[in-house]
Amino acid sequence: EIQQNYSKLQSELQALAQKIGELESEAEEHDLVLATLAEQLKLDPKRKCFRMIGGVLVERTVEDVTPNLQTNLEGIKRVIATLAGQYKTKEEEFSKFVKDYNIRART
Repeated sequence: EIQQNYSKLQSELQALAQKIGELESEAEEHDLVLATLAEQLKLDPKRKCFRMIGGVLVERTVEDVTPNLQTNLEGIKRVIATLAGQYKTKEEEFSKFVKDYNIRART
């Protein structure tokens, strides 16, 4: 039972870390796109751009897409912060579990 709990906690930590990594990558992509669109927003806000929404490529203008991307980026950052908090809590729980049962890694 102790081994199962140990493995469960370890896999939950790995899953949270993986999800945080995926979201950070997505946030970086949003930053890159927003930086590119910021230049176009100054030069030609009515310029056409294309955005993938639910598997469908949609034609929009730069001025229409930029606020939506900014909102999405802020949402992603909030989720990352929430997951980071959950990770920290789960990590503390894992450390307490390891300490309580005096678990040591085999080499």
